[in-house]
Amino acid sequence: MAEQTLLRQSPLAFAADRLAEVTRATGGAVYIAELPFLTQLNLRLDPKGPAAEAGALELGVPLPTGPGAATSGPAGSDELTVVWLGPDEWLVIGPPGTESDLAARLRSAIGDEHAAVVDVSAQRTTLELSGPRARDLLASGCALDLHPRVFGEGASAQTLLARAQVILVGRRDGAFRVLVRASFAAYLVDWLIDASVEYRVTR
Repeated sequence: MAEQTLLRQSPLAFAADRLAEVTRATGGAVYIAELPFLTQLNLRLDPKGPAAEAGALELGVPLPTGPGAATSGPAGSDELTVVWLGPDEWLVIGPPGTESDLAARLRSAIGDEHAAVVDVSAQRTTLELSGPRARDLLASGCALDLHPRVFGEGASAQTLLARAQVILVGRRDGAFRVLVRASFAAYLVDWLIDASVEYRVTR
């Protein structure tokens, strides 16, 4: 009997060439790429209790304390990002393949304190957008004020983009990460590609 191998495929694996074409067609004004399989952990705990301090120490990243905030680290790196989702809820985003280890470390650090760590990595995929017109592209489908003075590095929001629910995170150098449910990912990519036509370079 032939040995069977299961291969994991990201929700947007089929779209890699189409997304690369956006960069070429816009002359680099818009860059869109999937960041597949990022670790995503939903963290629930009392922000004023000992579990919050223990969790932050283990992550090496402070937990954002208010709406619209995201923190990255450790030491300012992009290794981990923590996004505020609610008064007692955060999304911890890390490198692919680290979900089991990171969840175990968090649970061990929190101990018997009242808290929950849930792996939701398969729930969403992540798109990275950058380039001089990336902000304009997102603004054309989002009701938020995305001006750099309002939504810059370290900003985050749960919002609608082209009527799809997303988590939007501001990165350095005017880049963005868009976390979208796997079931809506293909639709959102189709919309982004269509909307990017405005920025194509005519030859």
